Amino acid sequence: QVHLVESGGGLVRAGGSLRLSCAASGSIFSINAMGWYRQAPGKQRELVAAITLGGVTNYADSVKGRFTISRDNAKNTVYLQMNSLKPEDTAVYYCNARMRTSYYSYDMDYWGKGTLVTVSS
Repeated sequence: QVHLVESGGGLVRAGGSLRLSCAASGSIFSINAMGWYRQAPGKQRELVAAITLGGVTNYADSVKGRFTISRDNAKNTVYLQMNSLKPEDTAVYYCNARMRTSYYSYDMDYWGKGTLVTVSS
């Protein structure tokens, strides 16, 4: 069993900052990519940022220059530093990890339950 637990969401005013964390625990053999997705009301879930095991990052155009993703492989944890937040960043943010749970398994995607980020104008 694998668990992804997010923390750090909340209410912030436009222009402010938040830092999200996501820790993976349980039966983990290896973690490949980790990332953050978000889903705003009435919209589809979208990729915000992702980072590979080697540290290669990928960002949605809407957050480039404002958000920074990082990870601590020793702690199986991924972070999302969000600066210059805008009201349109308001969404539930979900942590994603692509991992193997044993030597014999294949990469599979696992998801956290989400943390709400609300940016007021």
